[in-house]
Amino acid sequence: MIPELVTHGAVTRLCVSGVGEPGGAEHGAAIRALYAVAGPMGGPGGPLEGLWWVEDERPGLEVERESWRWHLLLPPAGPVEAGALERAREAARGSGAAVDRVQVVTFTEGLCVEVVHEGPFSEEHVSLAVMEEFMAGKGLVPHGMHHEVYLTAFDAPLPRTVLRQPVRAAG
Repeated sequence: MIPELVTHGAVTRLCVSGVGEPGGAEHGAAIRALYAVAGPMGGPGGPLEGLWWVEDERPGLEVERESWRWHLLLPPAGPVEAGALERAREAARGSGAAVDRVQVVTFTEGLCVEVVHEGPFSEEHVSLAVMEEFMAGKGLVPHGMHHEVYLTAFDAPLPRTVLRQPVRAAG
């Protein structure tokens, strides 16, 4: 696993925000809502993603998982035209998912450190430590939310996850 520097421009995503542990009820409800709305919009245009942060002075992995905050993201299949989100919500309303929570967001991360983590989520701390060492060696510090791109299903025997951290020069 070798981190690399990459630059990410503006992207548009379907988004649901929440608080709680990964895999918990709130997290699962957000995922269901994203996929319910993406369906009428032509399906997802890529894998599920998550932006993660804590509102605590402790490092994120030291904070209770129930307090983790997130934006779950799903790329749309194509450009989102005016009114498309509202039409998709109406079409998906019968699914029972919380479709009104889904928003469309556009953001730019810019310069990032990225690595592909292969293995259980419980072992991500190893990959994150490698990323932190890489950033320190390049004179970089975090500058934005921790970003994950889920390349496999959460229950895959060997999950693969892109770990991404927006960065800026230290100082």
